[in-house]
Amino acid sequence: MKNYKIAIDVMGGDYAPKAAVEGAGLALQKHPELSVILVGHEDKIRAAMQEFAVDGSRVTVLHKDAVVPNDEHNPAEAARSNRDSSMMTVMRMVRAQEADAALSAGNTGAVLSGATIHVGRLRGVQRPAFAIAFPGRKGPVYILDVGANVDCKPQYLVQFAEMMTIYYRKQCGKANPTVGLLNIGTESAKGNELCKTVFPMLEEDPYINFIGNIEGNQILENAADIIVTDGFAGNVMLKTTEGTAAYIMSVLKEAISGSLLYKIGALLMKPALREMKKKLDPSAVGGAPMLGLNGVVIKAHGNSKGPAFASAIEQCIAYLENNVNGEITEMIAAKKAQESAEAAQEAKE
Repeated sequence: MKNYKIAIDVMGGDYAPKAAVEGAGLALQKHPELSVILVGHEDKIRAAMQEFAVDGSRVTVLHKDAVVPNDEHNPAEAARSNRDSSMMTVMRMVRAQEADAALSAGNTGAVLSGATIHVGRLRGVQRPAFAIAFPGRKGPVYILDVGANVDCKPQYLVQFAEMMTIYYRKQCGKANPTVGLLNIGTESAKGNELCKTVFPMLEEDPYINFIGNIEGNQILENAADIIVTDGFAGNVMLKTTEGTAAYIMSVLKEAISGSLLYKIGALLMKPALREMKKKLDPSAVGGAPMLGLNGVVIKAHGNSKGPAFASAIEQCIAYLENNVNGEITEMIAAKKAQESAEAAQEAKE
């Protein structure tokens, strides 16, 4: 591992700044070559470092008064006008190559806007995409886009699939991950105009392993490793899934507390319930990447605690170690060269 430096917005998330500082400390213990820049209120950062016994020899504390609220209602405006906030500072540090990656658990919309504005896109990327890992029965299922691009053109979805294939191959170790298109039916003629138009484009793309349409009830059964959709449908699906999971857990808790017999049964099932919780725990993945940026930006879950932040830092390191952006750039260049050669051949004919 190289001597990576990761800039962390410690003021974002439900447990700021302690969770980010604790996670940084855990990551520093594991990786002697790693260094971090903790951006936010210095006095709170110093207090948290003392509480979690974080070794300060590889920590830079950068004080910033301004913070993007977790409930920010105009994230795009916050990204433009609040440039000196802790969140936008870590983005700008990546752009200026003062940090190798940026990490934040703050307002999702602000992270998306800030990354797009202050980090910028890789050359040839039409739109960056926000990807989320769902806990599939047999392994992670990545969905993109889930909010960065509400209205998508067919070519955006094609590029999402290509970039995510590279990411999945590198991060998950699967040589030829499968790609599906989120739709209301499995037949190729199903769906709205976007789905009907993009289906043959995905089918003919040599850079991906497209297997066809995937319905919503197939996602968690690992019908495909990667599922592409527009940001509107993806975000609705994400929020619905999160809400359903929270509802089921709350109903289960209410039912268990309803009688002594149920409580005894729950006690007997405790190992199984603990295993289920572990599988569904977002800290196992740590964060969500934004693909197509001219740098590395990971969005940690808003309710991330210390171990989840440590996992998100691991994700930053893996992204850098695997040279995901370099692979994406090479793929785009190869595709462009191929298209140019085909156009030249057609002109001759």
